[in-house]
Amino acid sequence: MSAVGRPAQYVHGSDPAEQERLRLLNTILNQRHLDALALRGGERVLELGAGTGVFALELARAVGPRGSVVAIEQDERQLAAARELLAAHPEGARVDVRAGDAAAPPLRAGEWGSFDLAHARFLLEHVRDPLAIVRAMLRAARPGGRIVLADDDHDVLRFHPEPPAAEALFRAYLRTYAARGNDAFVGRKLVALLAEAGAEPTRNDWVFFGGCAGDGRFAAVVANMRGILTGAREAILEFLPQAAYDAGLRAYDAWGERADAALWFAMCWAEGRRPGAR
Repeated sequence: MSAVGRPAQYVHGSDPAEQERLRLLNTILNQRHLDALALRGGERVLELGAGTGVFALELARAVGPRGSVVAIEQDERQLAAARELLAAHPEGARVDVRAGDAAAPPLRAGEWGSFDLAHARFLLEHVRDPLAIVRAMLRAARPGGRIVLADDDHDVLRFHPEPPAAEALFRAYLRTYAARGNDAFVGRKLVALLAEAGAEPTRNDWVFFGGCAGDGRFAAVVANMRGILTGAREAILEFLPQAAYDAGLRAYDAWGERADAALWFAMCWAEGRRPGAR
């Protein structure tokens, strides 16, 4: 594992509660993300930071029997969960799950420069050197192949009506990023990362994954955010007193019960191509 590619310090861990939160996040976001990717079938896909394998399975379904997915993950618990999930579905046979570092993915010599799509989601905010990963993605993509980066810029998140105690809790959570070598605002930098790595940026966009009371997804949206705040509790308490943390969580829970509650959040999306054509 390289020093640049490893997580600076991932505050959420990979225990069962965090894996359940990731499952919820996938239910909220995956279809919109797949729509944005617009896969046609038959593609070779490299998925970095594959986590529990839920989205890798969706990618395998999208590329169909003529396509394939190589999924890279370094956390042992996440790897075990991914392998168990993929083994339970026939499409999982199209996914080759490998343990490894996203900055130096364990690809065979003939695989470098062969992928139609190199993809990373919610990864770059948690690494010391995101550029090293984007450079690896560019090298893995075929000439003319796509590189897609999807990540957070937490500054775009808004609650309404605003629950001040919960807002203070969220701001303390954001402080944990810089303290651990992470970047809570990497989303706004994705196009620049593509360009610096040598890719040709082709578009940037948003993928919405907020929600409002009554829209059918809101319970999952609320639960996902609560899981973030509880999973990072120990890290947050470095910046917020226990009483303020507890008050913030109570305020968030009360806000989530409101009939007029809305959470506005969007994942930043940037796409580029490896120069050349094939």
